[in-house]
Amino acid sequence: MSTTDLVLPVFEQTGAYLHGHFRLTSGLHSPAYLQCAKVLQYPAHAEALGRALAIRFREMSHGEAIPLVTSPAVGGLIIGHEVARSLGARFQFTERDAAGKMTLRRGFEVDAGETAVVVEDVITTGGSTREVIDLLRDYGVKVLAAGSIIDRSGGHADVGVPRAALATLSVTSWAPELCPLCREGSVAVKPGSRNAG
Repeated sequence: MSTTDLVLPVFEQTGAYLHGHFRLTSGLHSPAYLQCAKVLQYPAHAEALGRALAIRFREMSHGEAIPLVTSPAVGGLIIGHEVARSLGARFQFTERDAAGKMTLRRGFEVDAGETAVVVEDVITTGGSTREVIDLLRDYGVKVLAAGSIIDRSGGHADVGVPRAALATLSVTSWAPELCPLCREGSVAVKPGSRNAG
């Protein structure tokens, strides 16, 4: 049984696999939305998913230590923390500044030459993950891999490092100007945490 077969039922059971007309963080529109926060509100689910991603990262590292896990806020916070706990690593998160640029704040510091993985809840285009990777690389951090609970890109998102996902889906999405649901008069909603409305 694949991890996709194990993960998606948890999303269905918790009401986290939504169907309708949604505006994704990437700006794309989609008839499906995976609201990881509804799954991660249950510590047992968060722990199990974090442990499963940590296992993937250990396999990918070929024995190299992973002392740091970094996630973009807000979506990656809980799952990133759980991956770090399972790896025995420290956890940090990035935030956007007033100009919208990803940055380390709250006294977080990284050391040039240390190894990290980047963890997100859902990847669609990989944009936020790429921004975190670029930020860490600017500090001289070696980014070993990136991972997410869900990969909505069907495995196509390129973030510049190897990736792991517990479930890989090919979920339809459209640029807003090409969205057939908009043409039918439906209004896209944004259930996520960024740019709500």
